[in-house]
Amino acid sequence: MDSQLSATKLNCTQCGGELHPDEGQIFLTCPYCSNTVYLDKSKVVFHWYLAPTLDETKAQASLYQWMAGNKTVKDLDKKTSVVSRSFEFFPVWYFKKQSQDGREAITIEPAAATSVTELGQMKLLAGDLRKYDDSISAQAHQPTVPLESALRWMEEQGSANGKVLEQALVHIPLYTFKYTYRGQTYTALVEAATGAVFANIYPAKAETPYMTAGVVTAGVFLCLATFPLIGYLIDSSTGLMAGFGICAGAGLIAAPLLFAFAGWVAAKV
Repeated sequence: MDSQLSATKLNCTQCGGELHPDEGQIFLTCPYCSNTVYLDKSKVVFHWYLAPTLDETKAQASLYQWMAGNKTVKDLDKKTSVVSRSFEFFPVWYFKKQSQDGREAITIEPAAATSVTELGQMKLLAGDLRKYDDSISAQAHQPTVPLESALRWMEEQGSANGKVLEQALVHIPLYTFKYTYRGQTYTALVEAATGAVFANIYPAKAETPYMTAGVVTAGVFLCLATFPLIGYLIDSSTGLMAGFGICAGAGLIAAPLLFAFAGWVAAKV
């Protein structure tokens, strides 16, 4: 922090008390209300943290549960190998905004470089946040993205509409897991308060088998739908009803076979 910022008169956003940060100080506690604030280029914002509720074992269990879900390849939780794990309090910018119709929304932007951009999709509730405690500083990742940059990102993404009611720096508890699958290494983050998993790149289910099953099903029923038309062209008086009968009967036979085929595809992929 430069000397100009140190000489600027700053007020606590909680109680209005005057703050006098030392040069280079970016975190301080209000002497009047004990609110913890973060200073960024003459802006005072709240500084919170999210308390973890999961230890490493439970966080890894959340990761395996996500791996066993519908997004990833079949049995990823059984076929993968976790090669490293680490824990830190990662900083994000928290913005509470109010739109023109009065509705409030929360926007999250990373406050430090990360390869997992899905982190911005996490849900943070104000009631879960606590005043930043110096006891977690040793595990806290320092913010490197200025507040102005985060605001500019929101504007570029079209999410800056509305009035900002509250802005804060929040340190969230994150476990970073690196795992291997078929010789490739992937990264997944587990938010240690809720167990939510975030990953940009992961071994996803292949879409081609599902598309093939869908095309086959559509083709079969399209062919069946032509029987009434063919019957009508052969005999306009009785062929139409005969065609409908053949279509319905064949459909009853084809439907369970197609469902079985789709189930087989789902089991294999």
